[in-house]
Amino acid sequence: MTPQLVITLSVTISVACALLGIYYFWRDGKSPTFVERLSIVANRELRGAPPPTEPKGKGLVDIIVPSFSTGLKPRTGLEQQQLRLKLARAGFSGNHATDLFLGLKMICLILGGCIGAGVGVPIATRQFPIVMWAGIGACLLFYVPELVLRWLTKKRQEEILLSLPNAIDLLIVAVEVGQGLDAAIKRVTKEIERHSRSLSQEFALYNLQLQMGKARAEALHDLGMRSGVPDMNSFTTVLIQADRFGVSIAKTMRQLSDSARRKRRQRAEERAQKTAVQMIFPLVLFIFPGIFVVLVGPAMIMLWRDLTSMN
Repeated sequence: MTPQLVITLSVTISVACALLGIYYFWRDGKSPTFVERLSIVANRELRGAPPPTEPKGKGLVDIIVPSFSTGLKPRTGLEQQQLRLKLARAGFSGNHATDLFLGLKMICLILGGCIGAGVGVPIATRQFPIVMWAGIGACLLFYVPELVLRWLTKKRQEEILLSLPNAIDLLIVAVEVGQGLDAAIKRVTKEIERHSRSLSQEFALYNLQLQMGKARAEALHDLGMRSGVPDMNSFTTVLIQADRFGVSIAKTMRQLSDSARRKRRQRAEERAQKTAVQMIFPLVLFIFPGIFVVLVGPAMIMLWRDLTSMN
């Protein structure tokens, strides 16, 4: 390792730590205002986020991670609730989910700056100094956790969407044999755990909220909002209305199951229709050039031979 690289890495880490410390002292002591707390309560979507829970003990994660991620923590309670809901939709609703995510972003920021500075040492110029390369690397790696979180959220929502009709059918069977809605959901939670872990976790959290004394309508509302899946939101809305007006839950869920299966089939048909358009780019880039060489290549060779023989 050259002295220039050591100096560059040291300066990058020192500047990052200094900025982190300045931001920490600048934002320390700020708490959510009454308007922010009222916004969280009024926002139907944010109310579905799992509330923060206090850790039972002070471990290594409790001490190091919160201090390391403090510089990136949201300033207002509304932003904290939005971040908690975003992580919950990706399947991360633990005690330290927010701290771990923000700490990972800070690690990627520092690591990206170090990698960018190391890459920029041999190729740095006056127009593109080492500091610029470090900034580019830090910016690129800083958004990697966000991209991974979006991918995990999309994958989890797709799993819930595909397994929801089967879960509704199991609920119909459980309700028709005489079980109540809460007992049926608890039974379905165990049955679908192997096939759809994400949906089973959502139902398990719903059962936990009921055990903690939450009203059924509020727990169902949180179940629909927390997943971020429109079909799940429709499912919980129908259950709330059926429970409120005394409609037969089994008949309502059977109609909802048919609607969910119809939507799933329509989505599959839509993807099949898009496949023809998506195949154009691989055909043009990879298949057509090979076909062109095979068909036109011999003719071009023969034409070249004829032209050279005439000369």
